Amino acid sequence: MTGSVILDPLLPLVAVYVLAGLAAVGLGFAIWRRLPGWWLRGLAGLALLAAIANPSLQREDREPLTDIVMLVVDESASQNISDRPDQTAAAIANVEAEIARIPNTELRVVSVPDGEGDAGTTLMTTLSEALAEEPQGRIAGIIAVTDGRLHDIERAPPLPAPLHALITGQPDDWDRRLTVTNAPAFAIMGEAITLTLRIEDQGAAPESTFVPLTISIDGGPPAEFEVLLNEDIELPVELPHGGMNVLQFATPAVAGELTDRNNAAVVQINGVRDRLRVLLVSGEPHAGERTWRNLLKADAAVDLVHFTILRPPEKQDGVPVNELSLIAFPTRELFLEKINDFDLIIFDRYRRRGILPNHYLDNIVNYVAEGGAVLVSSGPEYGGAESIFRSPLGAILPGQPTARVYEEGYTPDITDLGDRHPVTEGLAKLTPNPDPDSTLPGWGRWLRLVDVVVPDTANVLMSGLDDRPLLALERIGQGRVALIASDHSWLWARGYEGGGPQLELLRRLAHWMMKEPELEEEALTAEAAGQTLRVIRRSLSEDVGDVTVIHPDGSETVLELEETTPGRFETLWNAPEVGLYRLSDGDKTAVMALGPAAPREFEQTIASDGLLTPLIDSTRGGARLISNGDITIRTVRAGRPAAGRGWIGITPREAYRTADISVSPLLPAWAFLLLASLLIVGAWLREGRR
Repeated sequence: MTGSVILDPLLPLVAVYVLAGLAAVGLGFAIWRRLPGWWLRGLAGLALLAAIANPSLQREDREPLTDIVMLVVDESASQNISDRPDQTAAAIANVEAEIARIPNTELRVVSVPDGEGDAGTTLMTTLSEALAEEPQGRIAGIIAVTDGRLHDIERAPPLPAPLHALITGQPDDWDRRLTVTNAPAFAIMGEAITLTLRIEDQGAAPESTFVPLTISIDGGPPAEFEVLLNEDIELPVELPHGGMNVLQFATPAVAGELTDRNNAAVVQINGVRDRLRVLLVSGEPHAGERTWRNLLKADAAVDLVHFTILRPPEKQDGVPVNELSLIAFPTRELFLEKINDFDLIIFDRYRRRGILPNHYLDNIVNYVAEGGAVLVSSGPEYGGAESIFRSPLGAILPGQPTARVYEEGYTPDITDLGDRHPVTEGLAKLTPNPDPDSTLPGWGRWLRLVDVVVPDTANVLMSGLDDRPLLALERIGQGRVALIASDHSWLWARGYEGGGPQLELLRRLAHWMMKEPELEEEALTAEAAGQTLRVIRRSLSEDVGDVTVIHPDGSETVLELEETTPGRFETLWNAPEVGLYRLSDGDKTAVMALGPAAPREFEQTIASDGLLTPLIDSTRGGARLISNGDITIRTVRAGRPAAGRGWIGITPREAYRTADISVSPLLPAWAFLLLASLLIVGAWLREGRR
């Protein structure tokens, strides 16, 4: 309990000052007159002024409050490597024991998890929030158990007490990391791009000059190299396909390094075709030829080479075949020397006439086997004796003609397999004449169909009259071929009976034949939205197996997929952390990077107090390595050094809470009046006696 005297004047302060002035003047006059009772008169005036000032005694009943020591524990991902979890636990136990022996002191433990996304260690943000919840007048000290690798030092709050850092890690720690310092987001197919990589050692690393580097694309077999350590590496790369290419770079873990989480990097580059080079060979003029030409020329990204055989087969005038062209057409250059420059070759109602010798057609077969693409749009000639099926091309075409050609109307339909194939999936919804009462697409009719027999190795995606094959696809070696068993697709482009999605169908066909990843019928892909992963499995099968997800730390999670649309199986999964994830169902594999492959937490893994030193020095605190053993905690006065060899200090704040306040007059009013009266009488008697 403590007490203090307070004043509660009975008159305004101005009046009190005036009365005090008058009393002083009277006292001065008495002294000037040399009255023997002047001092008694002065005491009497003082007693009257004290009575007017109304002094009171205020008593406070105070309850002492404990001092608070904040213990900020870094629990980010970098604190889980090596023996740091054990060091952290030992440091917490050491601090708890030391605080327990200091009277009137309590400990507040605050955990610092990984920041959202790839924010890293947000130690200062967490400390600011914790300090805001506590009275600043009770904070006696702040102790951080961390590796010192925080990522929000600029958000450091004003510190009301000494800051100390207990640093995890060992003096001989070292780590190796791989970073990609330069990588474009887009690249043109067929053109080399240059990526800049760097593999460097940090900390007390052993001496090395060359280190192994592996490179894989889309989870494929890795290529191995030897590269220089601690130097920038310029690596030329040519993308193998259009669409998203996932390039993974890795260097194997070495015994003794802290972690292999930063030994890999992933770059996602979108492959873009500069130009689509198409060779269109028309066997004769017909109504659909102009549609093919207009369709291909309408796209500025298509380089089209088109030639048409103008003389109909029934015309016999004795002119040699090699003299029929209006100009000398470079067939040898196109079909022998530069055939591999084309991305797609289209035969539109072409028939054998001796213009393209068999060894040219043999070259086309080799072109397909080595990765080329051929599309055949067949008319009545495909079922006749001059059909190109009866040439070397017959070995790769996915439909053998039966010599029957049906000249009657029918509506093209998508087969059950076509509903599952990405080329024709959802194509039925693109209809100008929707009929809610019909299961068939509201497309315009085609008026001709060539009857073909499709081998088991081909996929029939569309059917025509009496469910006969209309569109068939097949893989030949590394290449792909497609057969449209009709020459009437142009009716859709002309809007006959409402038309149909010819442009979208042919666009998808071309992209499938160009091996665009989004149109692969058997594929495993993943899409990321934050840390939510959408796993997608495309398949022509009606059932697929589970997908195993391999986490960045090597642990595994098995996901079960559900069919969302025909041929498409999906699931959503919340990934526990950012990093590089590998997906596999035993047949297909995929790689997905959530955030960077090496998160921010693993950019710098060697423990250091460098970032915290300015804050520590400004509060006269200290930094200590946990590996050096336990520390002791002392109490020191504010402003004094708060750290020394083997010890750190806290500053007691002596904070309290007022439980009760009582106020009582110092003397009753009558006592002041009595005292003043006695002094006045005493002065009168003294002066009267004189």
